[in-house]
Amino acid sequence: MAKPLVVVIPHQLGRAEARRRLENGIGQAKDMLQKAGLSMADATWSGDRLSFLVGAMNQRVDGDIDVEDDAVRVEVRMPLLLSLFAHKVQQIVSQNGAKLLTKQ
Repeated sequence: MAKPLVVVIPHQLGRAEARRRLENGIGQAKDMLQKAGLSMADATWSGDRLSFLVGAMNQRVDGDIDVEDDAVRVEVRMPLLLSLFAHKVQQIVSQNGAKLLTKQ
């Protein structure tokens, strides 16, 4: 297993509003993944943490999204094979995460 990929997305929304926007955007995120040939199998909230599982290239990628007062912290754990794409994944998560937080 490769080192987890961590992306921190700052916001000024407060914890409750950031979580609400992420909850409302989860369907959009699933659609985006599906268009890229990926599938999100599980997405489960526990408190202010969203745990997820994504299938990619016959591999499983899991992670957590922690909603904090002033930031959203995304941690993705990828198999070594997929870690070759970590930089691209980091860019996509940063850009699309910020978009989800700015939509109302």
